[in-house]
Amino acid sequence: MIVMKFGGTSVESAAAIARVAAIVKAREDRHPVVVVSAMGKTTNKLLAIAAAAIKGPREEYLRQIHDLRDFHSREARQVVPLEDRAALDRFLDEHFQELTELAKGLAVLGELTPRSIDAISSYGERLSSFIVTQAFRHSGMETRHLDSRDLIVTDKRHTQAAPLFPQTYARLAATIPPLAAKSVIVMGGFIAASEDGVTTTLGRGGSDFTASIVGAGIGAEEIQIWTDVDGMLTADPTILPGGHRVKTISFAEAAELAYFGAKVLHPATVLPAIEKSIPVLILNSRRPDVPGTRIVAERVHCENAVKSIACKRKITVVNIHSTRMLMAHGFLRRIFEVFDRFETPVDMVATSEVSVSLTIDNPARIEEVLAELRQFAEAETERDQVIVCLVGENIRYTPGVARRVFNALEGINVRMISQGGSLLNISFVVAEKDLRAAIEALHAEFFSELDPAVFERNEAVHA
Repeated sequence: MIVMKFGGTSVESAAAIARVAAIVKAREDRHPVVVVSAMGKTTNKLLAIAAAAIKGPREEYLRQIHDLRDFHSREARQVVPLEDRAALDRFLDEHFQELTELAKGLAVLGELTPRSIDAISSYGERLSSFIVTQAFRHSGMETRHLDSRDLIVTDKRHTQAAPLFPQTYARLAATIPPLAAKSVIVMGGFIAASEDGVTTTLGRGGSDFTASIVGAGIGAEEIQIWTDVDGMLTADPTILPGGHRVKTISFAEAAELAYFGAKVLHPATVLPAIEKSIPVLILNSRRPDVPGTRIVAERVHCENAVKSIACKRKITVVNIHSTRMLMAHGFLRRIFEVFDRFETPVDMVATSEVSVSLTIDNPARIEEVLAELRQFAEAETERDQVIVCLVGENIRYTPGVARRVFNALEGINVRMISQGGSLLNISFVVAEKDLRAAIEALHAEFFSELDPAVFERNEAVHA
């Protein structure tokens, strides 16, 4: 068995779903379990409906619901056979009636709770998984639709629920293998349910996480994440187009890249797969012949020191200084107690005897944090910063990497640097305005020569 996850852009339209059907049909002999995201931007539209219901007027959220139903009906009717249209219409009628009643309830309450957010945002995957199931049948596959809420069991932390793995794995192992032996299984990602059956969601990147959980639960041969890119690249294509494809990378490297901004993979995705040593493939649904990137548990030998460059944008640097803390203990403890109290995670830290600089990526409560810090230290912020991260298993074994970084960045002000927190990366902070120049310089320095066993060169950009 294999798990195949298709993201929102891979199922955004009838044409996209038809491509997915062809991809899955070509792998039908491997007994695929297919996990799908909501179609296109459906989740955003559902949340917009919820916001409109709370703000009013009634006509606005009803119009948005009507438009969303029309979209799903229009695309679905192009891939669902005529004999199944009645069942499709009944399904859509039932779910959009439920959605309408839910929106009316929100309008009465006048507030959106985490539980309500989960309830309303679950409709995207519930709709897409049913439509994809019908489309697969139309393409000649024996198909079975499963509701992920019957299989993925979580705690009650709505909008970012944590799976209860023993119960979840038991349900998956008992349910899916017997069915997958005879049918292609289709289920929605992102959605789950608490032990008492209340709908929950797994948060950002939740469909990837679902695929990994399912793969681990059924002992899959591999987990395929189908996206709209050719795999992991040596640089973010939105900053530096034309990076080289990374053929193989370790779980540790992939998780590090994901944490530091590589959008192709959510960090949590790799966790269940690591525990079960199941390979994860990143593939392109628009170019299914491209081999993509294979993520494996063991270290991947590579002649290059660096595998890829990632960046985390919209970073705020917090500078804290207090001469009163000279030779005193407990300074760091007091600082981090403040950030903990206001639930503000910290990424990078640089310290001296009386000063601490650190970075955060969520400044929502920064004014409260600063007010607390200023009770015992001077504190100020620098906005519009970026963490640039070079990732590679070989960084730990290769002398002179930091020297090469600073030589490449000559003329660019490096605000902070960190090496040692992870043996897999060198991270540093630059201003947003210097990001493109920094990535270009580092890419030229570390990827002018490539290990052909690990990289596929993009000749169009780097001859």
